[in-house]
Amino acid sequence: MIKIRLSRGGTKKRPVYKVVIADSRRARDGRFIEKVGFFNPLLPKDKKERVGLEAERIKYWLGQGAQPTARVARILGENDIIPMPANANNPNKAIPKKERKKEGDEAAAPAAAAPKVEAAPAAAAPKEEAPKVEAAPAAAAPKEEAPKVEAAPKEEVK
Repeated sequence: MIKIRLSRGGTKKRPVYKVVIADSRRARDGRFIEKVGFFNPLLPKDKKERVGLEAERIKYWLGQGAQPTARVARILGENDIIPMPANANNPNKAIPKKERKKEGDEAAAPAAAAPKVEAAPAAAAPKEEAPKVEAAPAAAAPKEEAPKVEAAPKEEVK
C-alpha cells in the first residue's frame, strides 16, 4: 500500500520532516518513492516557510490510491489540497497530565470496586472470608510465643 507520510530529518531535538510517497512496509526514514514536500514544526504556524508542498504531484499520487497518514492529512487539509479531516476525539489531551492521573484514579477506583461487588454471588462471599478469618489467629499464635532476644552490648577491648 502506498502512503503519503512524514520522514524525519534534522538533528536531535530539532526535527525537520520530508513529505514523501513511500511503501507502507518500508521504514519511516527509509527508502521512498518520491519527495513531495517538507514540514518544519519549529517555525510559527503563520510563516509560509513552515510547509512546502508540490500540490500537483500529491494530487497525482492521491489519484493513484495513496493514503495520507493522519498528520499529513491535516497538513494537506490546511493547504486546501484535500478536505480537512475531522478532529479525533481525545478529551484527555486538553487536561494537564497531573490532573489526568488524579481524575483517572478517582474515576477508576469506584468503577473497579463496584463491578467486583456486583459480580460476586452472595453465597460465595462468606466462603472466601471464612478461611481468612480462621487462618489469621493460627498464624498469629506462634509469633506471640516466640521469645524476644536482645543483643548484648559489646565490651570494649583496651
